[in-house]
Amino acid sequence: MSQHKPTHIGVIPDGNRRWAALHGMEKQDGYAYGLAPGLRLLQAAKRAGVQELTYYGFTKDNCKRPPAQQAAFRRACVDAVELLAGEGADLLVLGDTSSPCFPPALLPYTRRTPVHGGGIRVNFLVNYGWQWDLAHLREDGFPRSRDISRIDLIIRWGGMRRLSGFLPMQSVYSDFYVADPLWPDYTDSDFENALLWYQKQDVTLGG
Repeated sequence: MSQHKPTHIGVIPDGNRRWAALHGMEKQDGYAYGLAPGLRLLQAAKRAGVQELTYYGFTKDNCKRPPAQQAAFRRACVDAVELLAGEGADLLVLGDTSSPCFPPALLPYTRRTPVHGGGIRVNFLVNYGWQWDLAHLREDGFPRSRDISRIDLIIRWGGMRRLSGFLPMQSVYSDFYVADPLWPDYTDSDFENALLWYQKQDVTLGG
């Protein structure tokens, strides 16, 4: 039985729109309620000694959603990055900056940037697409996500059991944990339960 902790955790914070609908709101209103959970998760990851954390912000395919939802998740990603930057991290925002769907306010973070003294590596996928990422392999043999390390554990909130194109090269040997609560209902117990589950996995990396 493995007793080690994951070095790099991927986070798929799903369920914002469903949460809003359950609370009588418009779907786009749910994204703002995912900001505080993201900050609490970063703080919990730091306490646990995690060295790298990758958040799934939104995908290129998400930009097919209604304009009000697009505006809301773009604003939420900008606000989330600013919140996380205030905690101290080596921050990287990765996504297709050539698209109008990419928030211009995040352009300064598209190269890894130490903020508030640096520390844990935090990656934020914004207007990300796996095909866009891997297309760069044809140019120099590396994906656009080359500065993001292999992921040990992926945690998806909201009960869905799919990767949704999340960093295919880095997740090739990832263990995958599903937390049933919708993302705005995040508690540190969700994160702690995922770590306990990971400790029971037989991590062999194919060996």
